[in-house]
Amino acid sequence: MKYKVLLIDDERIILEGIASLMDWDKYGTQLAGTARNGLEALQFIESQPPDIIISDIRMPGMDGLSLVKQVKEKYPHIACIMLSGFGDFDYARQAMQHGVKHYLLKPCNENTIAEALVSVVEQLNEERHTDAFMQRMQEELKKVLPSAKEQFLKEYVTNKRYGRREWDEYGRLFGIQLENLQARLLLFQLEGPYEFDHLFAIKNIAEDILGKPIILLSTTIGSQLLILIRDQHAEAELLTILSEVRRTFFGYFRIDTTIAISDAGELADARKMYMDTLGCLNHRFYLGGGSLITVRDIQMQNEQEEQAFLFDDSQLCLAAKSGNWEETSRELDEAFRILAELRLDDLTAKSNVITLYVALFRQAEPRRMNEYLQLLAKFEGLSTLQALRAFVEEAAKRICQENYELQACRHSSIIHKMMNIVTEHLGNPALSLQWAASEILYMNADYLGKLFKKETGDKFSNYVMKTRMDKALELIEESNDVKVFELAEQLGFGDNPHYFSQVFKKYTGKSPSDFKKTS
Repeated sequence: MKYKVLLIDDERIILEGIASLMDWDKYGTQLAGTARNGLEALQFIESQPPDIIISDIRMPGMDGLSLVKQVKEKYPHIACIMLSGFGDFDYARQAMQHGVKHYLLKPCNENTIAEALVSVVEQLNEERHTDAFMQRMQEELKKVLPSAKEQFLKEYVTNKRYGRREWDEYGRLFGIQLENLQARLLLFQLEGPYEFDHLFAIKNIAEDILGKPIILLSTTIGSQLLILIRDQHAEAELLTILSEVRRTFFGYFRIDTTIAISDAGELADARKMYMDTLGCLNHRFYLGGGSLITVRDIQMQNEQEEQAFLFDDSQLCLAAKSGNWEETSRELDEAFRILAELRLDDLTAKSNVITLYVALFRQAEPRRMNEYLQLLAKFEGLSTLQALRAFVEEAAKRICQENYELQACRHSSIIHKMMNIVTEHLGNPALSLQWAASEILYMNADYLGKLFKKETGDKFSNYVMKTRMDKALELIEESNDVKVFELAEQLGFGDNPHYFSQVFKKYTGKSPSDFKKTS
């Protein structure tokens, strides 16, 4: 790409002389136009801004210094080279104040102007490179910022080492004004069988109904969705809004949701809010699934509060749901370790184990849930913590094995659908992971991409390109007269046969023309 130059001088002979004298292409430039004074030059600049101005200083109407001053205010990216028949230092000084780095005395020969042009072009190339780099960095930041926000909230509520200082630092990064800001934490637990995409769906529904401005951060932890919101609604109004979220989600997916709502507090108290909402969810077994539970809904057990069994079963459930027995076993070890240390009475300990067992069998296939529910009767005959543990572990192991086999089957089905999409839409230039995810499968693109890579060992984009190239080879073998532009159009390269040829050569080692000669 050549830089456009505007040449300005009130003396026609000098203007035409420089215009015809310079080999503009040689220096990576092109003469975009000429002007006889500053006013004429401003009109040209406003209609088609150049990259470089070469202007005389002394001109009628508006002189070069006045022109440069206005140009630098409105178009700071334009580089300026000044010409003058006067060797007065004051002119040079004023020009430099406006960012002019090249001040040439008339008469100027080709070499003098060429040296200035080369220097300016180098400067513009460096600025363009820097701008492109910064733009790429900003685009990358935009891509990773949502994930960074999710990870920060997850780390903050689960890591005791995080405190107010981290909020101050990350709040500035995320653009969250912390002063006098009160917030609440919402914890969503889906009831019954669900897929990861259901968490993604209820998050979108909550954003639509609550309104994105009210939402500060959100993330998922295991099978639960956390949303940190500004405390802008009275509690009764907030409960009404969240009831609408539950109804809307249930209307789409026939899955009920329990939502725990923390008290309002400062952002630095988000960890406490999280623990409070986990405590709320521990009561959903007794209240029934599909509830709105606030901290005040829970009867505080003053003296026994420190003895509460506050085990977060989210990781346990996630591991069981995914069929990961090793992780499930580790989580069960931790749960029973806590129970053993608390030394609760038999009835309370058994009640907590039953809650754990119920959370586990909710991860089983729907057709098996009734079977696991009927096994609850066996708890009556289990009198020791060791016996309770053995019973729960046996059930958990079966659930993990069943889910592992089910997930493998589901994954294969999704991958098969993705491959069919590639085959059916091979000629669509818009074919991409994001397009397939949003337009056809209605699933999360990042999840699909990772699943495809895990199951096939290849990126979705690579698979699309290989399929297109294999189809190209097939079409060439079927008809040796097929044109390159026809292949490009049929295989999703649109009107860019040159790019198709590049990809084809990289894939086969030969250009399409050479390949047709050998086929």
